[in-house]
Amino acid sequence: MALSTSSVITLRINGEKYTLPVDHRTTLLDALRERLDLTGTKKGCDQGQCGACSILLDGRRALACLQLAVAAEGREITTIEGVADGERLHPVQQAFLDLDGLQCGYCTPGQICSAIGVIAEHAAGWPSAVTDDVRPEAGPPPLTAEEIRERMSGNLCRCGAYVSIVEAVARAAGAGTEAEGKADGDADGAAAPPGSVGTVRPKEAVA
Repeated sequence: MALSTSSVITLRINGEKYTLPVDHRTTLLDALRERLDLTGTKKGCDQGQCGACSILLDGRRALACLQLAVAAEGREITTIEGVADGERLHPVQQAFLDLDGLQCGYCTPGQICSAIGVIAEHAAGWPSAVTDDVRPEAGPPPLTAEEIRERMSGNLCRCGAYVSIVEAVARAAGAGTEAEGKADGDADGAAAPPGSVGTVRPKEAVA
């Protein structure tokens, strides 16, 4: 007896449930774009290298092109369409607009979703490859421009808007103007103050 190659699944996306039949080989990216018309999540390299398809799965960053739709059933999926609170933009979205953290805009949805994940990871004390003190008791490292670049390095911008992207992430995280002003190369910066946007978990952004 041949095994079935398709299933009917229910995906919870931006607080709503969507039931649809999918081939088991369908990626979450293709399900979002081609089946559910949630085209904010972009298809770039389709190989997990550019970050254009970045979303949030259970509040953590994920690449939709590398995630099978059937494996996402039962998980909380947040796409760019779900990060705002009604008409009120998410602080990361607002910072990208205020500081021109985009040009053509194609990579921007993935950049924003990734930045929301970065801010939550930093607030939780997760180290990066450039963190000096990785001991848990050390707490969150200063969110310097160097830290932001490293943590956002999986998201490529073909237009080269990286300086403004670093500034936008720093502002949204509440890192202050010190980190923003050092986005041109100085690795020093200010830590996100307690109670800032940097302590907000991505799942809280879903209205």
